[in-house]
Amino acid sequence: MDLNKVMIIGRLTRDPEVRTTSGGQTVASFSVATSFRWNDPQGQKQERTEFHNVVAWRRLAEIVQQYLKKGSQVYIEGRLQTRSWDGQDGVKRYRTEIVCDNMIMLGRPGGQTGQTAGAAPSATTSEEHGQPAPASPLASSQPATPPADEEINIEDIPF
Repeated sequence: MDLNKVMIIGRLTRDPEVRTTSGGQTVASFSVATSFRWNDPQGQKQERTEFHNVVAWRRLAEIVQQYLKKGSQVYIEGRLQTRSWDGQDGVKRYRTEIVCDNMIMLGRPGGQTGQTAGAAPSATTSEEHGQPAPASPLASSQPATPPADEEINIEDIPF
């Protein structure tokens, strides 16, 4: 049994680039930065940032174009894919990217933080059929909008 599954939460490093293929399919390309923080043996805080290339197809690409911009925080779920091509200089080039199957917008519109994942729109696609798939369990297990008078405390989160 094989498994190729990627899940990241990060921020867009640039506005998505959207184009249409010669076959008429919409494709969006963007980059997401994720950071890992730790304390070194001397107690100094350290941080390492990774940059991930992400590709979304069809309806999901249209949603990315409409709602995401540089600084937007997103949850991305998909699979890794590596492409290769010969550059103009004759050197073989490689690019590893995440082919996005599910995306949940986090934070407030405009890239501000503070909104719960359940209150943000989510999008899922099924690449095999080119049709939207049912919402992921992660997206559907959250209420559509939290009650306005209820504040979410970190202690209330079950994980």
